[in-house]
Amino acid sequence: MTNTMAHQRWTQLLIGIPLAFLLMGFAAQLPTRATTTLPALKPERWVNSVPLTPNALKGKVVLIDVWEYTCINWIRTSPYVKAWHRDYASLGLVVIGAHAPEFEFGRQAANIDRGIRDHGLTYPIAIDNDFPIWRALGNDAWPVKYLFDAQGKLVNRWVGEGQYDEIEAEIRRQLVAAKPGAQLPPVSPEATAFKKTGQPSYFGITGETYIGDERGRPGTVVLEGDWQHARQYVELRKGAGKITMPFTGVEANLVVQPGPSGHAAITVLLDGKPIGAERGRDVGTDGVARFDRSGMIRLVSGAPKQPHVLTLVSNDPGVRAFVFTFGG
Repeated sequence: MTNTMAHQRWTQLLIGIPLAFLLMGFAAQLPTRATTTLPALKPERWVNSVPLTPNALKGKVVLIDVWEYTCINWIRTSPYVKAWHRDYASLGLVVIGAHAPEFEFGRQAANIDRGIRDHGLTYPIAIDNDFPIWRALGNDAWPVKYLFDAQGKLVNRWVGEGQYDEIEAEIRRQLVAAKPGAQLPPVSPEATAFKKTGQPSYFGITGETYIGDERGRPGTVVLEGDWQHARQYVELRKGAGKITMPFTGVEANLVVQPGPSGHAAITVLLDGKPIGAERGRDVGTDGVARFDRSGMIRLVSGAPKQPHVLTLVSNDPGVRAFVFTFGG
């Protein structure tokens, strides 16, 4: 984890790139710095918009948000991005979400389209499955925001969470520069509230913990039962399976995928007891998280900021677990 709470590893980018790209030498051509002008936008497809080009965007202030729908760091930034689209789209701001998948399931149209709906995104989304926009931007993390002025020049780049008041202030400056005399609404309630509270500290909080063979660290997670190990995940083959994860933090989340049935259930225990008031949004009052999608589920929320032991139990064959994330 970085201080800005963002994914910043090229190994993560490489996970999402087909082997053919690596064999063509893509890994040797990774960008080392951000673009200075609005690049060509050549995604696999567009959602919520006709195709957008730099020429069509001339005269507009453009905010490109590089995101991934299971990424907790992006999820925390999403309310601010949606607020900027809500408040400034009619005044010349174009928000574009460039979705670059971290996991293989994030390439599938049904999964990403549901993620767009679940997160309530109505601004243009560029599906960047093969990373052409990522590479054109010189990007190196999730999430990152790139702001371009009305002439298509890069104004600034913000990595990870926070600085929402600064980003909105720059958006407002660029809108006025593009249309002198423009009457802007008050600063958004979201950015106003953030300026008062500031970015929460994640000091001492357990970092993201991957479970698959490629990025998993031996000893961080204890598995019981018949689990199959794969590059990105572990998969329950049959019978009861248990995952035990010690962590320090207030919240705990897990990226999951149901098995062939399309549905799965995970019983959640915190510190050896069925979870109660500290249950996350995706856990029922019976202490069970039930899901029918590939994505992030919220398991713990509002626990004391201290060491805990999280135990997850499932009997659904084919259920997959990818990565834990935590918060303070």
